[in-house]
Amino acid sequence: MNGNGRVLIADDHPLIREGLQLAIRLRMPGCVVDTAPSIERAEQLVALHKNYQLLLLDYKLPDALGFSGFFRLQHVLGNTPIAIISALDDARLVTAARAVGAAGFLSKSQPLDELADSIGLLLAGKTVFTAASTDETIEDLKARLATLSSAQKRVLAALVRGDLNKQIAGDLDLSEATIKAHLTAIFRKLGVNNRLQAILAVKPLLDPEADG
Repeated sequence: MNGNGRVLIADDHPLIREGLQLAIRLRMPGCVVDTAPSIERAEQLVALHKNYQLLLLDYKLPDALGFSGFFRLQHVLGNTPIAIISALDDARLVTAARAVGAAGFLSKSQPLDELADSIGLLLAGKTVFTAASTDETIEDLKARLATLSSAQKRVLAALVRGDLNKQIAGDLDLSEATIKAHLTAIFRKLGVNNRLQAILAVKPLLDPEADG
């Protein structure tokens, strides 16, 4: 990418947003950088501009649990790469980010010039993960998760959060019948029989902090 383009940062800490903006402008001085303190605001900006080259997404935002925010924004961004940025460097979290399809995982503890280099690689279409993970146990689940549609991933994230069908339907602006159809497809693709089995199968992946 040349100096032009548009990047979205979703992070609820003003200093982090400023630091990331600076990192981007170190390498891409002509790049337009938009910022959002929440998933909801990020969704509004995506609807407004629709032309982002990259989203830098804080893993922990006030209106998201685990990767639920990732799936919400993936749904509206389509093929735009999303990189998780976090103060947590746990290998399980990095593994989960890879599994859900993130383009990268950046640490907030990285020096500014390293962040700038990593963001430059992401904008060039590369994947960047700051910590190695050797966990092979989720490879099959990763493959199964990749078969879910964008809407099904959002339903699954809501399921892990503990939401009931009526609440999921209201939040996603879908009918309960559509939610039930999505759940049937999710259970089939994940190789499980019911809600509890689905939650137990994917909770360590979608909410890797839950057991640690």
